[in-house]
Amino acid sequence: MASKNWKLLTNPLNDENPITVQVLGICSALAVTVQVKPALIMALSVTVVIGFSNLIIALLRNTIPPRIRIIVQLVVIATLVIIVDQLLKAYVYDVSKKLSVFVGLIITNCIIMGRLEAFAMINKPWESLIDGIGNGFGYGLILIIVSVFRELLGSGSLLGYQLIPESFYALGYQDNGLMILPPMALITVGIIIWVQRSKNRKLIEK
Repeated sequence: MASKNWKLLTNPLNDENPITVQVLGICSALAVTVQVKPALIMALSVTVVIGFSNLIIALLRNTIPPRIRIIVQLVVIATLVIIVDQLLKAYVYDVSKKLSVFVGLIITNCIIMGRLEAFAMINKPWESLIDGIGNGFGYGLILIIVSVFRELLGSGSLLGYQLIPESFYALGYQDNGLMILPPMALITVGIIIWVQRSKNRKLIEK
């Protein structure tokens, strides 16, 4: 049982990553990765929502009529997203403003709906919670990697701290402004997918 739970937690980090393998949740990966801090907050928000959504749906799965299961799932997700959104506005208002509508769009995130349908509806609560947390971590891992490259190369900083010395700029160094544009997020994700699949040949068939 412990081995199964460990796989539920770690497989989404690589072999079953929701972004690079299942190609889900791409929109937010493009939208909130200009800086690391918003990406971290978004990753944490999605992890909380998907984890508790999985748990709640797994607890209710035997009482949900099949005809309205999608509606019930959306109500659960929307409720959790509203709670998360209000907490962000209360405690990290500056980041909440940067994330803008993308927190609300967690409701329509394909990763969450996919895990509810494919896992929480047919598994026990504890396993469903672990599966949700694992997929949240897998999603967040890609967001953080992309945001590190974009903020460092596009702004010369990480988490708002300047890493490239002013002396470099005095010698003519220029930040790569292309990195803060949305297309570069997609290209960066594409490079990550290429590296991952070149190192893990079994993913080529997926």
